[in-house]
Amino acid sequence: MKHVIKHDLNIDLARKAMKKAFEMYVAKFEKYNPTANWTSENQVKIGFEAKGVKIQGDVDLRPNEIEVDMSVPFLLKPFQGKAIDVVDKEIKEWIGKAKNGELDDVEA
Repeated sequence: MKHVIKHDLNIDLARKAMKKAFEMYVAKFEKYNPTANWTSENQVKIGFEAKGVKIQGDVDLRPNEIEVDMSVPFLLKPFQGKAIDVVDKEIKEWIGKAKNGELDDVEA
């Protein structure tokens, strides 16, 4: 399932916001064994476990948008929307902080 999050940040600031979002995602949802592995400057593979099953996805940073593509096993399809919502919320929160200049002192 693909989901697009629009943003109006320059690519470097959007990347910094995304990195901070995933740092917080990993810390906040520790009980789900979350992972966020950057495969390039603009791509990250994410994953977590729910009900003993691994859910994975790819996130691509592009000018003006971030695309999230989650791959959810058939038995967990009812949780697919929730997974997207969690990632969407974290990214949007940090995009907002970036727009407000709140990332200037944040290491990401």
